[in-house]
Amino acid sequence: MNNRVRLLAALADPTRLRILAALREHELSVAELQEVLGVGQSRISNHLSQLKSVGLLRDRREGQRAYYRRGESGREVWALADGAAGDLPTRGRDEAALRLVLDQRQEKSKRYFDAVAGRLGKKYCPGRSWEAVGRLLLALAPRQVYADLGAGEGLISQLLAARAKKVIALDHSPKMVEVGRELAKRSGLKNLEYRQGDLENPPIRPGSVDVAILSQALHHAVKPPRALEAAAKILRAGGTLLILDLVEHGFEAARELYADVWLGFAPSELARMMREAGFEGVSVEVVSKEREGPGFQTLLGVGTKAR
Repeated sequence: MNNRVRLLAALADPTRLRILAALREHELSVAELQEVLGVGQSRISNHLSQLKSVGLLRDRREGQRAYYRRGESGREVWALADGAAGDLPTRGRDEAALRLVLDQRQEKSKRYFDAVAGRLGKKYCPGRSWEAVGRLLLALAPRQVYADLGAGEGLISQLLAARAKKVIALDHSPKMVEVGRELAKRSGLKNLEYRQGDLENPPIRPGSVDVAILSQALHHAVKPPRALEAAAKILRAGGTLLILDLVEHGFEAARELYADVWLGFAPSELARMMREAGFEGVSVEVVSKEREGPGFQTLLGVGTKAR
């Protein structure tokens, strides 16, 4: 069969249309697709293989898990697939199941950070080294408005508040925010404000921040590109984004130990996401390497919001 015939054949199956619909905006693992569709693993795997063979899907591996996302097919193909999927009687059920799966991702992360709130600084955290933090602070200018996104208890926020005009520390864990506010109060940091919210939709007025920081937070975002777009939105024109995060690694246990959603990022991938989010002059470099296992490496990413 030629490519067009194979492509049309792949789109002719309702289950495969449901898979493509679930992957419209999200990357999902095989196990997550099982939960969304209520279909067994062997059937799911067979359909994924057929969709991948005609270029409708791409996959990547993290440890023993495979994650799938849509491929690079043209608009006409996706319009046809989305229209057909929208006519299926399972559409409402699948959308509800997908929301539940994504909520479970977020809830797992929240539970972890609620559990360690108040003692996070005493526990080991991948990528948190004074060498990396020092590089971050050296890149900052004083007397500006900063947003520390995914701040946790606010270690960086508290260091910045000593010289900043204002610091907004954001975290999605209510317990973390509670602990951070108490620490700020005890330290007399009146220019440090803690807010609860999500990285992908921070409760911060657009264009009100000079510098946005994502320190070991981006790999906890469900959709990192959307978190970067949100950071760009709250920045003033010409504002700076600073990112500390892990280099892509294979330490699968980080998902359970630290509630990580992503196992780090390749430098080129982080740079690409930053540019696509609207940042210019993007620079991404490895600034720290741990000598002992699992040997995490830390990236420093810097970019400027277009004027």
